[in-house]
Amino acid sequence: MSKAFTRESDAGDDEDELPEAPAPGGKNYLTRVGYDRLRAELFTLIDEERPRIVDVVHWAAGNGDRSENGDYLYGKKRLREIDRRIRFLTRRLEIAEVVDSSLHHGSDQVFFGATVTYADTEGAQTTVTILGVDEADSSLGQISWVSPVARALLKARVGDVVRLVVPGGEQELEILSVEYPAPALQS
Repeated sequence: MSKAFTRESDAGDDEDELPEAPAPGGKNYLTRVGYDRLRAELFTLIDEERPRIVDVVHWAAGNGDRSENGDYLYGKKRLREIDRRIRFLTRRLEIAEVVDSSLHHGSDQVFFGATVTYADTEGAQTTVTILGVDEADSSLGQISWVSPVARALLKARVGDVVRLVVPGGEQELEILSVEYPAPALQS
């Protein structure tokens, strides 16, 4: 059989991986900044990148033999990737619930959006910000609200000692400070 009649495997095209499972009840908690970033990415893919790749594929298809046409093959693959990301972002935004963490400004209790400084039993201090699954970046000291550390910290107050179950047993964390962003000024 000719190569022109064979098809690459699309076996995972419909299996969009979620960074972590949504919360019980299916909500995807995000800050306004995180929600806006996902939405901007979605519209960039729909309005700019996808039409540009469609044009490249259309042009490449007109060049004849598609089986050895790199522009055509790469373009079709890139379109599948873009469509997969569009489906993923659409589903995540459909279940998104934007949380205004500035409502807790001045509170000493840990909720979504808090920046928490805690000390472990050796006295090492760590500062983390608790954010949504789709927006947390561990390299910036941000953790997902469904992570084990965040779950241990949530609803505790400054001065509380919480227990974190780790592979080697349990670890105690003392909450040293809790901060929230200041409320935006209304104009």
